Amino acid sequence: MIAIRNLLNAIWSLLAGLVLASCAHPDHRQAELKVMTSGGFTAAFDRIAPTYEAEHNVRLLIAYGASIGGAPDSIPARLARGEQADVVILARQGVDRLVAQGLVDGSSVTDLVRSQIGMAIPANAQRPDISTPEGFAAALLQARRIGYSASASGTYLAEELLPRLAIYPAIRDRLVRIESERVASVVARGEVDIGFQQVSEILPIPGAQFAGLIPAEYQRTTIFSAGITTSTPRKEQAEQLIRFLAAPRHAEIIRQTGLDPIGIAGR
Repeated sequence: MIAIRNLLNAIWSLLAGLVLASCAHPDHRQAELKVMTSGGFTAAFDRIAPTYEAEHNVRLLIAYGASIGGAPDSIPARLARGEQADVVILARQGVDRLVAQGLVDGSSVTDLVRSQIGMAIPANAQRPDISTPEGFAAALLQARRIGYSASASGTYLAEELLPRLAIYPAIRDRLVRIESERVASVVARGEVDIGFQQVSEILPIPGAQFAGLIPAEYQRTTIFSAGITTSTPRKEQAEQLIRFLAAPRHAEIIRQTGLDPIGIAGR
């Protein structure tokens, strides 16, 4: 009987110790925030995100996908099939569509950066001058296969810009739509001779080089914006992340990745 009583006392002492320990050492598990970002902002985001995680003790769970275009891993497709996210970052026209569908809170949308379209060529290729319409047309005519993205820049090129050029009948069958990877990666492998995408998506790719912006007369500037999903239970943390991404302190990093920061100083 004494042995049983001693055992029970030992158990109660152990339980009391565990309770006191939990009070003395509260739960410091990292909060988590789910982010979906498109390729145009990826290089900048990947450099800024570790600082945010360290300063705010938040773990960012990141998924990547195109802003538009219908690829299975695009951000709209991910959300449509029920994948969860707290913050999305994509081309403004893609964000606006998600707002119209009730998937993103329109009042949360914040413009982060401006992006322009450039041309990628193999790393060892001679860089052509495509700054004029004539030089641009010559580069297109010399290429056997021309890659373009399945997202915002590629949609503009394939559906608006190229069809209005006089050379379009000669190049139409050379166009290759690239889904779910960087156009510059396909250029680097030699599967297309030249490719077009946002400059920020060309610069980081080994084996390819940025040949230049398409002519100013043909350029289409894309705004990349962040928004908070209507389904998130972490609205306050999501707002904090967006403010962090838009802060002027990150302007130089953003420029280094081929983008023009917009920022929300003082917000």
